[in-house]
Amino acid sequence: MNEQTAVNRGGGETAIEQPALLPPVDVIEDDSGITLYADLPGVPKDKLSVQADGETLIIDGEMALEMPKELEATHVEVSLPRYRRVFSLSKELDPGKLSAELKNGVLKLRIQKAER
Repeated sequence: MNEQTAVNRGGGETAIEQPALLPPVDVIEDDSGITLYADLPGVPKDKLSVQADGETLIIDGEMALEMPKELEATHVEVSLPRYRRVFSLSKELDPGKLSAELKNGVLKLRIQKAER
């Protein structure tokens, strides 16, 4: 865990599944692990949850976009206020060696490979 984004490494309660958008994600692998980039526009750090255990990575974020009371939307393309993505983790990766940073609506998540 770093100061930018809280990371839960399993053991948490499972929330009731709600409809959510699938954020676009890029995953880049190198010799030491993977780096994941997820587009999460409108999600503040306090509304982002990253959970990792031995087999699963869950990214869950809630948008905090408020419409001023004096305005009314005439067209809305994004009707779901939540992003959620679930990944199966390779046994080669160590979820205990995870770091995450949210900046300008992009989550950068790094997971190191496990020691052999």
